[in-house]
Amino acid sequence: MTVVDAEARFHVLAVDDSVIDRKLIEMLLRTSSYQVTMVDSGSKALEVLGLREEGDDDSSSPSSSAPDHHQEVGVNLIITDYCMPGMTGYDLLRRVKGSSSLKDIPVVIMSSENVPARISRCLEDGAEEFFLKPVKLADMKKLKSHLVRRKQPQLQPQPQEKPQAKPQQQQQKPQPEQQQQKPQPEQQP
Repeated sequence: MTVVDAEARFHVLAVDDSVIDRKLIEMLLRTSSYQVTMVDSGSKALEVLGLREEGDDDSSSPSSSAPDHHQEVGVNLIITDYCMPGMTGYDLLRRVKGSSSLKDIPVVIMSSENVPARISRCLEDGAEEFFLKPVKLADMKKLKSHLVRRKQPQLQPQPQEKPQAKPQQQQQKPQPEQQQQKPQPEQQP
């Protein structure tokens, strides 16, 4: 399976109330070979995910039907605007991370406002990234690392980091011993 084939299987749910921003995000995601579902509100995103906003604000009872719907839709990542009427992107983040069936889906927040406290709060509450608008193709390429990490958590990142750290430590320890042994043979003749 090629990288393009794997990326084409990734399904991104994009949420933004601005028609212009939705079209830009959709174009960038499709250019990056992602399958895209676009919605214009947090409540519509919850419907796609199988969570209902109306009636119950508790994610405990609606989440009982979420696993079946989530598997049908197969959303691998959510990218959402922060500032939207009704349910904000932050509210959507909290609902997704509060759902036992959806909490592992990576969520990326985007905003045209660079407010450090807002960015920190989103990242602390589970957002994978916070993009400033206008989003660019380079931002969409960053999504791949979150998607691959979620699908294959043990294949590449962990094994590569551990072997690199150990040989460096082992090489540093023998070097002083080798330096001490080298002068001894030179002193004998």
